[in-house]
Amino acid sequence: MLSSDDQAKKPDRKKGAAVQTKDRDMGTALRSIYQKTVEEAIPDEMLSLLGKLD
Repeated sequence: MLSSDDQAKKPDRKKGAAVQTKDRDMGTALRSIYQKTVEEAIPDEMLSLLGKLD
């Protein structure tokens, strides 16, 4: 029989799976936002300003 201390040390598989799911979902969301940002067009005003730096 496990004491309360032993039970507290025992990993909770459901909790671990939930954390992995949240981490995976967060990673997916961040990659999606990053990809949309990379694909976003650069405004003409910004290109004009960058052109003046040359």
